[in-house]
Amino acid sequence: MKTEFKFSNLLGTVYSQGNLLFSPDGSLLFSPVGNRVTIFDLVNNKSHTLPFAHRKNITRLGLTPRGNLLLSIDEDGRGILTNVPRRIALHHFSFKSPVSTLAFSPSGRHFAVGVGRHIEVWHTPSTPDQNVDGELEFAPFIRHRVYAGHYDTVQSIEWSSDSRFFLSAAKDLTARIWSLDPEKGFVPTTLSGHREGVLCACFSEDQETIYTISKDGAVFEWKYLRHPNAPEQEEDEDEMDTDDDKHTRWRIAKRHYFLRNNTKVNCVAYHAASNLLVAGFSDGVFGLYEMPEFNMIHSLSISQNDIDFVTINKTGEWLAFGASKLGQLLVWEWQSESYILKQQGHFDSMNSLVYSPDGQKIVTTADDGKIKVWDVNSGFCIVTFTEHISGVTACEFAKRGNVLFTASLDGSIRAWDLIRYRNFRTFTAPTRLSFSSLAVDPSGEVVCAGSLDSFDIHIWSVQTGQLLDRLSGHEGPVSSLAFAPNGGVVISGSWDHTVRIWPIFDRTQTSEPLQLQADVLDVAFSPDSRQLAVSTLDGQLTFWSVSEAEQQAGVDGRRDVSGGRKITDRRTAANAAGTKAFSTIRYSADGTCLLAAGNSKYICLYSVDSQVLLKKFTVSINLSLSGTQEFLNSKLLTEAGPLGLIDEQGEASDLEDRIDRTLPGSTRGGDPSVRKRMPEVRVSGVSFSPAGRSFCAASTEGLLIYSLDTMPLFDPIDLDLAVTPASTLHVLHQEKDYLKALVMAFRLNEATLIQQVFEAVPHTSISLVIKDMPVVYLQRLIRFVGRQAEESPHLEFCLLWIQAIFDSHGQWIRDNRGAMDAELRVVIRSVGRIREELTKLADENCFMIDYLLSQPIDTPQSGLKTLENGEVRVMDVDGEEEDEDGEWIGLD
Repeated sequence: MKTEFKFSNLLGTVYSQGNLLFSPDGSLLFSPVGNRVTIFDLVNNKSHTLPFAHRKNITRLGLTPRGNLLLSIDEDGRGILTNVPRRIALHHFSFKSPVSTLAFSPSGRHFAVGVGRHIEVWHTPSTPDQNVDGELEFAPFIRHRVYAGHYDTVQSIEWSSDSRFFLSAAKDLTARIWSLDPEKGFVPTTLSGHREGVLCACFSEDQETIYTISKDGAVFEWKYLRHPNAPEQEEDEDEMDTDDDKHTRWRIAKRHYFLRNNTKVNCVAYHAASNLLVAGFSDGVFGLYEMPEFNMIHSLSISQNDIDFVTINKTGEWLAFGASKLGQLLVWEWQSESYILKQQGHFDSMNSLVYSPDGQKIVTTADDGKIKVWDVNSGFCIVTFTEHISGVTACEFAKRGNVLFTASLDGSIRAWDLIRYRNFRTFTAPTRLSFSSLAVDPSGEVVCAGSLDSFDIHIWSVQTGQLLDRLSGHEGPVSSLAFAPNGGVVISGSWDHTVRIWPIFDRTQTSEPLQLQADVLDVAFSPDSRQLAVSTLDGQLTFWSVSEAEQQAGVDGRRDVSGGRKITDRRTAANAAGTKAFSTIRYSADGTCLLAAGNSKYICLYSVDSQVLLKKFTVSINLSLSGTQEFLNSKLLTEAGPLGLIDEQGEASDLEDRIDRTLPGSTRGGDPSVRKRMPEVRVSGVSFSPAGRSFCAASTEGLLIYSLDTMPLFDPIDLDLAVTPASTLHVLHQEKDYLKALVMAFRLNEATLIQQVFEAVPHTSISLVIKDMPVVYLQRLIRFVGRQAEESPHLEFCLLWIQAIFDSHGQWIRDNRGAMDAELRVVIRSVGRIREELTKLADENCFMIDYLLSQPIDTPQSGLKTLENGEVRVMDVDGEEEDEDGEWIGLD
């Protein structure tokens, strides 16, 4: 099995903190998610996460006007410059201090950052298409100038349309006008008069008006006017420029107020082209206003908590909102009053996850009582179930994939129909129990659940919902359950140091106990139902034969899984006991590997045959999480404890930030949406996809997906100077050598080029191309055709490729079945989906034809006449029969 899994995507979290950005064309939305950046494609309804990661959570994003360079800055002021189309990090840079705001100039030549109470303007790094030499600068970040004048933190920066001037707003109750370079006769101007910190200052489209908005809800309109009591100008002074008049300056022309009681303005965005002003308030309501008349267009409540950020796309049609407390991300089209995007992640730690049997969906459960179904291809949550009233601890699919079962601490097991998206069955025990583990018979007829309160295993019938049996034998809480893939037995792991094998469909309910040395944390069956893997509290992984009930092998995983020192640990990571066990284990699709993870930052991949650690995956390098460092910095240890755990809320500058609404002594707070200050990094669940090409892990940061298919866009294997995209297209269109063009496209490994060549091959030449295809490219071709069969509308074309591949290379594929397993699963899944869709379409067509035949059609208007022998003759509009050239239609 291949082990080159790489980070592919991040689901489960859509927004953490910071600002949102629209791409210049408005089709992409950039959102900071922890220490990564997720890009939402609003047109194609997809999302992907950039592969790079910061060392701390991201606070600011900036995008060049062309949309090709992204600058992301974290809490410590460290920035990463990224090429967005290529998804490559170009440069790392540190601004030495936290950055409060970031804005690129419309010309794209400069960008300004607010560093404390100073403003720094930097030159934008040039790209190869802008440079004459075609090379990047050696020093990409060159500072242009530093502007000082504010007395408190700068909160926003807005450029003029000609990039010569910019506005800054700060917490010192003022806004200021600056010039990029010294201008003749221009003096930096201060706009004062607000009673609270100024959130935003922006120009109107003609730049004759400036709007400033403060946190208390005051909107001031500034114009360049003469003083009303100034002496009138003389005739010879009229010819002078008004800018030279000492009585003319920026003055407040109008004052407007939002007038919302007991609420503050949290964020503001102004769209100059359409004169729209959007304000997000602290009670979760946003208002849309038309300037300069300040007419409210409409208002809407979109959250129960603060709205942290709002932005408008270039056309002024879409508004994007982010609320960090609940992790909400919304895109609202204000003209049609409809949601373009409405996503929300879990606001509590995830407990378990499971892949659907077709590999297209992932289900996650969490302590917030919600069950979310995520689409793997799009990255979006497609449905959320909220019927559980307490934390959901386990989830499992029936074999066919249309029914999902979940176990919860509220004492219920629920069955969900994933076609109609409803809860159709609820299972409960005679006494109130908090269920912590779950197992489902592959046939979907029986469901079992274990609890930490009772030592019995409860079994229900899915058809009737009745409790069938209670299996007794364990002397401690049941921590995990698993059915054999062939449905013969169920195994249970308990804290009494035993694993029991239950043949529940036999006449006798005796169990076979397997004795271990410590508490059992998790159990897993191999796909062939012959082997059993057990993880225990002492960090051991043991492998058992199910038929002989004896141990076959064992792995000491304490050294592999231990890593990461929590901020409260008094011992080093190597000596800490809390991270030295695997809490979740799963077999790979072919049964050759075992994936294991626990309360540490590592995910371990073991070989089952040789018991060797194949690879370790680091879940996160985010220093904003506790447990990602091997060694703690002694400078951060004070007399009051670790610096990261000291509550500095009482020293906040704003009153609403100083108010503590948490319950005394509570680690989570009175508000269930309040997240921990420094959550601990851990992995609560792992799962392999049915195809074996990827696996996912439920971690503190979200749902991480690692895949084998995250290949680089350019792979220089078997390349020479003659293999280029242009030469490939020349071979394809001019020389008509389809095999050579396809091999060249695979060598370049560019997805769009491969698809272009693939679709240009005539259907009559498919068998000839496949017959001479080198076997070194066969694996990638099968995987590509399988994916095309899932996504492309050309069903027959893809099926012809699949048929030709197996006709020409069937024997080679059979001989190399082990290496081709994952690709064959993709093909089988896509062909099965095509068969189901065609069957459904054929049934619908039969019903439609039966319905049409049952309708009376003997009407003059229809132009048809039914004869006695069951035939239909075409008629004129007047009702007369046509001549001998008329068309006859026969009916059965």
